Amino acid sequence: MRRRCGVVFIALLFALGGARAEQLRMAANVWPPFTDARLVGNGLASEVVSAAFKRAGHTTEYVEVPWVRALRGLQQDDYDLIVSAWYSDERARYGLFSEPYLTNRILFLKRKGTPVEFANRADLGSHSIAVGRGYSYSATFDNDATLNKVPVQDFLMAARMLAAGRVDLTLEDEWVARFHLKRELKAVSDQLEFLPRPLSENGLHILVRRSHPRHRQLVEDFNRSVRAMREDGSYAAIFRRHGFE
Repeated sequence: MRRRCGVVFIALLFALGGARAEQLRMAANVWPPFTDARLVGNGLASEVVSAAFKRAGHTTEYVEVPWVRALRGLQQDDYDLIVSAWYSDERARYGLFSEPYLTNRILFLKRKGTPVEFANRADLGSHSIAVGRGYSYSATFDNDATLNKVPVQDFLMAARMLAAGRVDLTLEDEWVARFHLKRELKAVSDQLEFLPRPLSENGLHILVRRSHPRHRQLVEDFNRSVRAMREDGSYAAIFRRHGFE
């Protein structure tokens, strides 16, 4: 009898553990180096998020879809979380944000040797600035119709135009820019340099659907795991694996 009770108790522990751990469907759009199925670990951000949930006892499935579909899918319970999201009040209505697990700094780039600086809006003056069509940099910058903004397809085109002297500035998230400068833009990378002052800084979060019955616990699990990863060096190791210090 005592032996049977012991077996039942152990089975109960396994059942409770299984109820706590689960496989999470996490959605992302193509945004290298953060999220991209062609990269190791599905990208820097995806690997951080997967590692954090693995540490908390969960498994993850990575699903890569366009950004609009990722947001819609979260609201329709197709996905449990979005890997990389900036905070907005609208998104907070249907999703719970984690603590930021990295920071996106939007920096200007200029050609080396040109006398262009950025400390405030006035410094931008009449400088021509290549911007990606449909990109969002900061609300103030995006809505400033007085700036001489030159719409282009993407950062790759903007950087090449900058190197060729067709515009005075462009801007991009620092991690994204450095990723492309090491790859597609390697031929012009030594002609460009970052301006030190960021236009904006945004924390990068996971966004867990509020309709998930354990959404608060999942966010707590994630936050706790990331803090532990920072302390034991595994967080920094992921950055190094992706070529960043």
